[in-house]
Amino acid sequence: MFAEISKYLMIVLFAVYTFLGFAVFRRKNKKEQRENIFRRQNMIMILIHLDAFLLIYDETRNISVLLFYGAQVVFFIIVISSYKMLYEKSSQLLVNNMCMLMAIGFIILTRLSFDLAIRQFVIAAAAMIFGLCIPFLIKKMWFLDKLTWLFALVGLAALGIVWVLGRTSYGAKLSYTVAGGSLQPSEFVKIIFVFFVAGMLSVSKDFFQVVITTIAAAAHVIILVASKDLGGALIFFIVYLVMLYVATGQPLYFIGGLLAGSGASVLAYKMFAHVRVRVVAWQDPLSVIEKEGYQVCQSLFAIGTGGWFGVGLYKGQPNKIPVVERDVIFSAISEELGGIFALCLIMVCMSCFLMCLNIAMQLKNKYYKLVALGLGTVYGFQVFLTIGGVIKFIPSTGVTLPFVSYGGSSLLSSIIIFSIIQGLYILREQEGAHGKNPGKRKPGNKKAGQGKGKDNVREGFYPEVQDLR
Repeated sequence: MFAEISKYLMIVLFAVYTFLGFAVFRRKNKKEQRENIFRRQNMIMILIHLDAFLLIYDETRNISVLLFYGAQVVFFIIVISSYKMLYEKSSQLLVNNMCMLMAIGFIILTRLSFDLAIRQFVIAAAAMIFGLCIPFLIKKMWFLDKLTWLFALVGLAALGIVWVLGRTSYGAKLSYTVAGGSLQPSEFVKIIFVFFVAGMLSVSKDFFQVVITTIAAAAHVIILVASKDLGGALIFFIVYLVMLYVATGQPLYFIGGLLAGSGASVLAYKMFAHVRVRVVAWQDPLSVIEKEGYQVCQSLFAIGTGGWFGVGLYKGQPNKIPVVERDVIFSAISEELGGIFALCLIMVCMSCFLMCLNIAMQLKNKYYKLVALGLGTVYGFQVFLTIGGVIKFIPSTGVTLPFVSYGGSSLLSSIIIFSIIQGLYILREQEGAHGKNPGKRKPGNKKAGQGKGKDNVREGFYPEVQDLR
């Protein structure tokens, strides 16, 4: 009985949280209303978290679960309050969503493996200490656009080391061991790759510059393909294509890139056996359910079993799915917490992606504008690859779900990405506070400087949303 009530309560609360996350974008909201929305989101997150861990304790009777829950509560309180105290102009919506996604990850990982959940929490706590410093560094490190080629060289070297010395996992060289732990460099290289591309395309958009940038970007992708990390290669490729198109405004570059990518995918299918395995599993998983299609079939069975409302924590069989805690965690969530909960999770991820695009549109500095766009694309496309793979919309790529899936490198890189976005958001808000917003009218204009009315909305006095121009 308690499990049933708990399940429905979590669904309702998460649906309300998701609604509030989009309600804050309404223009008529005043600052006090937005602050009230954020407080309600925080309260809902605490209730969902408490509800889930009470249920986990009821099922396991393990006192360590309650201690672990208490440590998480302290962690979330420190993160939320630290951003408020250290960065007055930070985006509370991004902070709330980041904490909500991590809370869901801790919940489902605790259900799947308590040891993995503890490891994930320790990594999150350590990563957040570093992440809280990044917005400050973004403001002070004004010379980042001068390090363009350093970013490229470091990225290529890191990927090259994995290619030569990396450990093979599921047919691909993804990581190597450092101090007894596994490190996946591509998770961090994709961040400095964005800084490299932004530095190149913000300086010049002429054909020669585009060619040089494309060659360097292709080198990253080729090394990843040689390492058989095709999921990572696809992320790098799409991110570069989006940044190139937005920076140059040339549709021919975008169309040409898509055609080249299509050709490369056909070539990869012919060259790599594990790619053919994933394509076969995607086309007709039931026909190869005992081998190639086993993971996909179990993923689909889990989603179908959960239905709209889920079977409840500890009532499903998510551990039957291979590598469920990494690649297919969305299916475990769908099975036990339900399709409605899973859809809300997608909407929360989408609101984060929209915030990244919104920030990119409003920044005046071309370099930071492209950085925000690139990092937002990294996040959004990774979510698409993960969820698309587990629901058989696209072939599986072995990419993790940011903040939710188990994986130290993935979690650390996701926290870094959101921290950089926070730094750029704060820069944008400071631009607005000093009258440097894009589209600001000159003082001589009759409509300029009005303290009330629609112009205040258009000039960006709503911290959480700007006019998407």
